[in-house]
Amino acid sequence: MFTTVLSLHSGYHFCFVSRFCIPYIQFVNDNTEPDPGQRKREQCLSPDGKWRSFPKVPNLLQYVSNSNYYGRIKVGGKTIRESLNTDVWTTAKLRLHDFLKKQKENSERIVAPLFKEAVVWFKQELESNSALKPQSKRYRLWCLQKLETSWPEILELRLDEITDVACREWAAKLQKKIACHYYNNTIGTLKQILQIGIKNHKEKSGVRLDSPAFELKRTKIKQKDLQLPERSQFREMVANLRKDSGGWGPRIGDLVEFLAYSGMRIASEAVWVNWEDVDWQRKEIIVRGHPETSTKNNEIRRIPIIEDMANLLERMRPKTGEAKGPILKIARCNEALRRVCKEMGIKRLSHHDLRHLFATICIESGVDIPTVAKWLGHKDGGVLALKTYGHLRNEHSQAMAKKVKF
Repeated sequence: MFTTVLSLHSGYHFCFVSRFCIPYIQFVNDNTEPDPGQRKREQCLSPDGKWRSFPKVPNLLQYVSNSNYYGRIKVGGKTIRESLNTDVWTTAKLRLHDFLKKQKENSERIVAPLFKEAVVWFKQELESNSALKPQSKRYRLWCLQKLETSWPEILELRLDEITDVACREWAAKLQKKIACHYYNNTIGTLKQILQIGIKNHKEKSGVRLDSPAFELKRTKIKQKDLQLPERSQFREMVANLRKDSGGWGPRIGDLVEFLAYSGMRIASEAVWVNWEDVDWQRKEIIVRGHPETSTKNNEIRRIPIIEDMANLLERMRPKTGEAKGPILKIARCNEALRRVCKEMGIKRLSHHDLRHLFATICIESGVDIPTVAKWLGHKDGGVLALKTYGHLRNEHSQAMAKKVKF
């Protein structure tokens, strides 16, 4: 019934233990708390058996095949998984903390807007800009269209992904394809869009981005080589237009002469002149421009009625009743001008070339450049006129050369 326990060491004594107690003692010894380093961790395997997860450390994964640990987190609906570069449990938990901290900081950081978002803001500002005329707004949109078609990839880039190198390469290719004025305004449009996007990003994030288009330079404007008809050629051209342009001939001839004798811009000035704007007493025409947008420089001006203009107006003036309403009956004659120039073998003329013709003949007739500039509606005192019309056509040049004596 009892078992004697004997110790051979001097500090012990005999005792009697019931054999019924021995199993209990064995049971207590078997349930002793194991060493923490040997405790088995709770873990789960993925359905494919490749990944091991740990319920008590939810953002930690272990790749089964090589035992490397990974951090995993879902940010903005996107799962991010990144190697912690270790297969040691304690090291993995330390690096996991840094991984989670970094991802949280990234999620709170406001990313730069896409270029196409900046385009939307540009269009909104353009539309609400009351200082710009409708034609100027349309021209900016044409430049934007050229930008988008020549560099379509830029629309999906964020502003901080657009590099100055990419801008320079695009600009170099574009410069070879379009006119210098068009090129300058297109890169100007790019700069405006970037500036609007950078400003918006700074207001939201406090981060200031540098414009990648800052270094783009405007190209030098090439002086237009004005090849205008001589006086005799102009008279022949008008006669041809009146005779060989069908039923519209007389009206086309009136339009061409009116533009040449006044120097007005056709779309924003000439087509809006009414008979009420003719001051017969002072022999002047009042140029008011578009009813809503006025003239190009937003100023009403007066131009003199030269002798040829006076004769034209007398022919156009209604024979009966009071002269009222628009003077001109048509607003363009591009096709007729193209035809007559081809038939005469001279360089094709545009509506605006007739404005150049007016200024040139005025200067060749002895009118000083500042006065011509005033008639044209320039506000620079004649700087642009001198640059544009400070040439002499062959006919006038030869006449002036005969006056030179040594």
